[in-house]
Parts: sequence; C-alpha cells; structure tokens
Amino acid sequence: MTEDKNNNNNESIAAKKPEKKAEKAISLTRRDIVKGLATIPVFGPFLYAFFRKKWLDDLKKKEILAELGIEEKAAAVLPKTTLKKPGQLVRLGIIGFGGRGEALAHAAGFAHPDWIERKKKDARENKLDKELETFFNQEDLNVVLSGVCDVFDVRAERGIAASKNDVRPGGGVGLLKGAKRFLHYQEMLESDDVDAVIIATPDHWHAQMIIDAVNAGKHVYCEKCMTRTIEETFQVSEAVKQSGMVFQLGHQGRQQDSYIKAKQIVEKNILGKITLVEATTNRNSPNGAWVYDIHEEGSPETIDWEQFEGPAPHKVPFSSERFFRWRCWFDYGTGLSGDLLSHEYDAANQILELGIPKSAVASGGIYFFQDGRDVPDVFQAVFEYPERNLTLVYSATLANGRGRGKVFMGHDASMEVGYTLSVTADWESTRYKEKIMNNIINTSLPLFTYQPGLKGIDTVTSATERYFMTRGLMYTTRGGRQVNTTHLHLKDWLNCIRNGGQPSCNIDRGFEEAVTCHMATLSYLEGRKVGWDPLTKKVV
Repeated sequence: MTEDKNNNNNESIAAKKPEKKAEKAISLTRRDIVKGLATIPVFGPFLYAFFRKKWLDDLKKKEILAELGIEEKAAAVLPKTTLKKPGQLVRLGIIGFGGRGEALAHAAGFAHPDWIERKKKDARENKLDKELETFFNQEDLNVVLSGVCDVFDVRAERGIAASKNDVRPGGGVGLLKGAKRFLHYQEMLESDDVDAVIIATPDHWHAQMIIDAVNAGKHVYCEKCMTRTIEETFQVSEAVKQSGMVFQLGHQGRQQDSYIKAKQIVEKNILGKITLVEATTNRNSPNGAWVYDIHEEGSPETIDWEQFEGPAPHKVPFSSERFFRWRCWFDYGTGLSGDLLSHEYDAANQILELGIPKSAVASGGIYFFQDGRDVPDVFQAVFEYPERNLTLVYSATLANGRGRGKVFMGHDASMEVGYTLSVTADWESTRYKEKIMNNIINTSLPLFTYQPGLKGIDTVTSATERYFMTRGLMYTTRGGRQVNTTHLHLKDWLNCIRNGGQPSCNIDRGFEEAVTCHMATLSYLEGRKVGWDPLTKKVV
C-alpha cells in the first residue's frame, strides 16, 4: 500500500513538473526570447538581429500610433452596406449613352451583351482582370432602365439592348421588358414611366436638361462639369433647390475609402497647419487627350446634328470629329478645368471643405495637339483661400504621363492621396520633433500608410513597406471586395431618393465645383486674375 501510494505520489509530482516548465516558458517576454536566440550556433546571430529589429519596429509602431491617437487595429475595410428600402423600385432614364453613359449603366447594373462576352474573354486570358467579377458582385440597386435617349442611333440601340439584358447583378429571371427609346429628352421627361434621369451628355446640354428635369419632377444624376458657364451655374442651383428633387453630381471619388480616411486624418490634425495643396492630372495618350475613335457608322443620317448642337454658342456644319471628340472645343465642353481639374478640386473640397476660392489665376496653351481644338492641352491654375491661409495649385499636361498625386502639405506632415494614401512627417515638424530626434520617426519613410481592404493601418518601418499612390476614381473596397465607385455614387443618390436626405455631391457641392472650375477657365480665356465676392455671390 505504502509503495503504491509513493508511486502514485511520484507520478503526480512528475506530472506537475512539465506544467511548471510550461508556465515558466509562457512568462518569458519577447525580449528574453530574442536574447536567448543569440546563443544558438550558426543561426543565432541572424535570428537575434531579425527578431530584435522586429521587436523594435513594433515598439516604434505603437509609439507612433499612440502619438497620432489611432488604434493599432483600426479597420481599413469599410463594411458592406445595403439599401434601407430595397423593395422600392426606381425607374431610370438615361440621356446620353456614349462612353460615360454606358459606364453609368454598368454601375446601375445594366451591360450590353457584347460587353459581357468581351469581359469573359478578358478574364479567361488574364486572371487578374476582375472587371466582370466586380460587375456581378455589385448590389442589385432595384432599378430598371426604362428610357434611353441619344442623338446617335447606334448608341441608343446599345442602351436598349443593355436595358433588356438580364445577365446582371440580381438578374436571371427574365422579367426585363427593356427601355423605350426617346428621340428627344423632353419626351422622356414627360413620360410617367421614368422617375429619375441620368444625364451623361456633353457639358453644353447639362444646365438646360437639369432645369427641365427637376421642373418635370424627375430626380437627377448629372456628370461633371455641372454646367458649361458660370451664369448657368446660378440658374441650375436655383431650379434644383426650388424643385425639392434629389440631385447628385458625378464625382464618384467621394465614395473612395482613401478620401474618407484622408478627411479623418485632417480632422485629427495629424498634418498640422495645412498651407499648400498640390493636385495634378497628367495623361499621355490620344484617348487621354480626348482624341476618341470616330465611329464608322457616324453620319448625318445616324446623328441628329441639330439636336446635338442645341445650346452651343457657335453653330457649324456637321462634323463627326466635333461630335465624337467634343471635349476638344469650348462650344460643347469645359476643357481641362471642367473635365479633370473638377475631380481634383472636388477631392480637396471633400477632404478640407474648402468651398469657392477668393481668387483664381490660370495659364496654359495648346502646345502639343495641333489638331484644331481650342481647349488647352497644358493648363495650370492657382486658387487662393486667404481666410484659410491656404493655396491650392493645379497643373496638367496631356503630353506626358508622369504620375503625380494629390499632396496636402502641413507644418508637421504631408499627405499624398490617391487609391491609397501615405502620410510622411516633415523633418522640421514641431509636433514630431522629439520622436524624429530619437529615431522613432524616420522622415525618409511614410509615418503611416492606408490601403483600402487591408485589416488595419500599417505604420511603415522599412523601405519595403512603402506603398505607391495611384489615382482613386474607378474602384474602392466595401466588405473586403473591389467595388465600382460610380456604383456606390449612384447608390448614394438612390438612397436619398427613397429615404430622404442629401447625397454626398449635392447641389451645394456642385455649385462650388462649377464656380471654381469656371473661374479658372475665365482667367485663362481673359488673361486676368478672377475673384469671387461671397457677399454678392458674383464672379468679378
């Protein structure tokens, strides 16, 4: 009995010994482990150096994030959202089914059958091509395309074909009866089968169509620039506000995750006092310079030229070049200012809430594309905000593709924003001076970066962790998936139609965009400094 009892005791003691060792091992700190690695032959010095650097980098990361007031696990994945009232059908009419019009139809969930087949082929040939997958992963916005209007027969027919194609997000039941073609947009506005319209025409038609649409009781989504002239901007603003209709301007960048995060960074004062913002647009291709393909079927027989010209200030005989490449002439478009500067300005306005500048000075010229156009292909504009002690500088060329992002320069740090964003401390920062001197912050590397879809904000501690910035106008992420920003922008508009409220780029933001862009154009055309009087609300 005694022997058995002793044996049992010995077994109990033996069983407890490893447990104590485990407890002791668990109590070891990372620093103890790192020191222990140094004693291991051959690999010891290497592993010691590796883990010691990792340990120090983690300490730096925690200290930087604590200074910035940012949680280490701050989510970079914005949640997937759903419509509040998905059962309420909205019947859409689209005016203008050119390149941008067709893209808007895709964002609403309607694609031409040949586009589907082409994208299937692209996906088979390139596994990284996710355009079709992104299209099918869109939420069903519970809309139908019930009307199409285009002055070019070929485009109108494409729109009708897209409206009938049930190969789409939420499709597959074969219940789409298809859109009616309207020969004139006024006929569409008179139809009881259309609740809201998408306007994707050349700029010179925007104002009249917006005014006519809201007066007819239709909600409006309109592509930028909102108007062709300053005078039209006031007329559109008044009409929309008096109508009570929901208006959204087509600046889909407002749905970009990185822009939303950039605004939060500014609100936390991480950059310090911001005095200078630089925004740029560089492109270097015929398509980027609006030298679009001329459709082989485009002719006076297939294009209603008189209706196309409409309110254009100068009437000319039929020109397929002017029809398909209308952005090259001020008669129909707004040049670099209204087409590309407008995106950069709206991003800065979203992030900083700048409003209309006190003054604008612009310059440039037609330096490369000597093709008969009258809009510049090189353009610069400087906007002053003296009440904010801030200057916004924009520059663009259509003959060089060097990438340059939007940069917000503060006393303590600079922030570069595109699809991703990067914040870099200034080496003479007041706020970060001590941490820079103590080598906690390395000013040759980003202070931190943000990339949509990652699980958190990553503080950069080595050169290999640097992210490269790209422009963020096409896609962002929701729920960890790539999403078309135009789809989200349309959804924002539809939510407000169904549930009330104002969309992210409402008539007030559209007014600010249009006046600002037109100030730059006016300065360029008249060769003078242009000002804004906030009391009289006039451009002087």
